[in-house]
Amino acid sequence: MRLSLQVHYAICGVFDLAYNGQGEPVQVRVIGERQGIPGRYLEQIFQKLRVAELIQGKRGPGGGYRLARSAAEITLLHIIEAVEGPLEK
Repeated sequence: MRLSLQVHYAICGVFDLAYNGQGEPVQVRVIGERQGIPGRYLEQIFQKLRVAELIQGKRGPGGGYRLARSAAEITLLHIIEAVEGPLEK
């Protein structure tokens, strides 16, 4: 199975939140710099992850994104389906 660049970036973004976030909101700009992903593109991807309830967003000072559930509960399938839609079986 080949993964799209968008899925690859989503996986990197979720991993970064799990590894560096420690439950605190992290700005998309910071994640993008660490992972080498354009911030605006990552923001679009994170909107899909937010709709799928994998991450939560917080606006304003000290805002950013954090995982909506524990990292152990999020699978690659969850991330792929959040970005690409349900997989056909």
